[in-house]
Amino acid sequence: MWPFISDLLQRLEPYLQFPDIIRHIVDIAVVAFVLYQLLLLIRKTRAEQVLKGLVFLFFIYFVTKWLRLNTIAWILENTINFGITAGVIVFHPEIRRALEQIGRGRIFDRSRLLRDENDMDAKSIVDGIAAAVANMSKTRVGALIVIEKNTGINEIIETGIWLDARLTRELLENIFVPNTPLHDGAVVIRGDRVAAAGCFLPLTENPNLSKQLGTRHRAALGISESSDALAIIVSEETGVISMASGGRLTRYLDIDGLKNVLSSIYIKDDDVGPFSFIRRRSKNG
Repeated sequence: MWPFISDLLQRLEPYLQFPDIIRHIVDIAVVAFVLYQLLLLIRKTRAEQVLKGLVFLFFIYFVTKWLRLNTIAWILENTINFGITAGVIVFHPEIRRALEQIGRGRIFDRSRLLRDENDMDAKSIVDGIAAAVANMSKTRVGALIVIEKNTGINEIIETGIWLDARLTRELLENIFVPNTPLHDGAVVIRGDRVAAAGCFLPLTENPNLSKQLGTRHRAALGISESSDALAIIVSEETGVISMASGGRLTRYLDIDGLKNVLSSIYIKDDDVGPFSFIRRRSKNG
């Protein structure tokens, strides 16, 4: 069988010759397409931030080599080599998930692309979240809401139930009704969409946290320590509204204060134009 295939390929070889320019174009196009799909794969994950850092280090390294700053170049070279090795260890869950998606053929699934955030009604989003939190606080329904900002948290979203539903007050309140399937865990909001519910968050390892705070508060602090996400907590026992941001916990928030924090995330400073995430921390964060 193999001699037959080999002979067939030899006979077809003259007909499979391409000009060098076509071969180079195909080569570059395939590499560009693969790199593009890999970038889509790590988009909105922690790996995206690390990749930006590595690109910056490579840039500085080549600049120092060009300027013949040998000591700095040597330090950067060893840092990059160590960083790549450490990155494989730190991000092994992301690498494993990427390989699984390639194995399932999901790398080319267009449904994974993020939804355009330019058509959002920022004020209705802020009012909807605030109204839902106010009602749950009044009725003492426990809740944990995570708002994704600049650092993607796909690894958290994948631990829950994928919804991709339009964000409304009614939906948020219904999710946290006690003894319902999605009551336990966190809701993750991405833009104007409820991305997932019933998500598991990493717990904080802060030893100074009060023993009176339960799992929701520890989980909220945990996600705020590992990303720039904002977490809103409603206590089931007391109805107290709390917020975790940047590894810090703010308790006893009122609705006006919550609206101010949400507005600083969802509304531009000049209040002009469509929805946009801003690049600064909230005043209470």
